Amino acid sequence: MLKQIRPAIMLLVAMTVITGLAYPLAMTGIAETIFPHQANGSLIERDGKVIGSSLIGQNFAGETYFHGRPSATTDTDPADATKTIAAPYNAQNSGGSNAGPTSKALMDRVKSDADKLTAENPSAPVPVDLVTTSASGLDPDITPASALFQVARVAKARHVPEDRVRQLVSEHTEGRLFGVIGESHVNVLGLNLALDALGKS
Repeated sequence: MLKQIRPAIMLLVAMTVITGLAYPLAMTGIAETIFPHQANGSLIERDGKVIGSSLIGQNFAGETYFHGRPSATTDTDPADATKTIAAPYNAQNSGGSNAGPTSKALMDRVKSDADKLTAENPSAPVPVDLVTTSASGLDPDITPASALFQVARVAKARHVPEDRVRQLVSEHTEGRLFGVIGESHVNVLGLNLALDALGKS
């Protein structure tokens, strides 16, 4: 019986060391060497202070900033631990609403958001990603159409020519990876930081 148990234990120990220790350490070392920025969370700093990550969206609500996609993430209600409250872009609780197309609450929320956006820019159709949440609730990017939709509001709030704001959107639009993977997108945090820098120049 010992003949059968000993090899099984040895194999378990060997695979634990290889797959649970050696492999993760090797991959972490390679990532830190080749892609240090990405391996450390793609953090963005301003004035020496970390203000976010290019991989996780933030809840910009002011008129002077571009807004990201709606976020369905929640957090525990501080007043009642048995309940949850809306907490947009809560990185500790990534997830979508799981509401289906027949959900009245979802339809009401989308209609309300669409009505507000239409009032903001009645001359353009509302881009779908400005009224729909992503599966993670943490999407840091919007489509170029969504960024361009908001140009008039941002330019007016900042007293900047629309053409200059539109140029910033163009400068921060990233194309498909290798020309074929994904879709063109604009990182909202990066674009808003560029807006702030524009105000200082």
